[in-house]
Amino acid sequence: MKKAVIIGVGAEQGLGAQLAKRFASEGLHVFVASRTQSRLDALTLEIEQAGGKATAVCADATNEEQVIKLFEKAGSGLSLAIYNTGNNYPGQIIEMDAEYFEKSWKSCCFGGFLFGREAVRRMVPSGKGTLLFTGASASLRGRANFGAFNSAKAGLRTLAQAMAKEYGPQGIHVGHVIIDGAIAGEKIKRHLPELAKKLGEDGMIKIEGIVDGYEYLYNQSPQAWTFELDLRTSIEKW
Repeated sequence: MKKAVIIGVGAEQGLGAQLAKRFASEGLHVFVASRTQSRLDALTLEIEQAGGKATAVCADATNEEQVIKLFEKAGSGLSLAIYNTGNNYPGQIIEMDAEYFEKSWKSCCFGGFLFGREAVRRMVPSGKGTLLFTGASASLRGRANFGAFNSAKAGLRTLAQAMAKEYGPQGIHVGHVIIDGAIAGEKIKRHLPELAKKLGEDGMIKIEGIVDGYEYLYNQSPQAWTFELDLRTSIEKW
């Protein structure tokens, strides 16, 4: 059985969980990781009740030892790895302390390095595999009051591009998915209900459509690889 490792799995109606459910339904044994064991356990139970195969691994994406152990637990047969961890830390630079900036960089960029390194270490010997990183509109442009998040996401994108060029010739498909807008999931509806109401269903990106994009990248032929997809609603201003 082919295996997938997905880190950054939160709410059931969130991107990480929906990615896990989709790829499990496609026959992959998914190893889902985050820092919250209870959510992972609920997700793996749901996947297995639906006939899929899933394993929960509690891991911090910024902890090198834990990331290594995550991939060791997955073992051989790694076909897909998705780095979906990040944050959206706001704040003006003049008021920002170094620890705050570093925390954003670690979650978005440094963790991506640790995860990506361990993934390609296991994929290169077989000469195949797909490694995907979740990006945002911040990956492409700086925005006032989001300097920490913008720079971290831009760093992750550049890392992904470098890895695509470095390991593409060795059979590894590295891709980057820019999510330009709010995801119509549990996070915004629960924590920012006023914004969700303002945007409306037409102004938020459907999770199913985003997952379709990841699946599309995973199934591409080496003779026609896409490095980057950018996804948004039809009414998003960009």
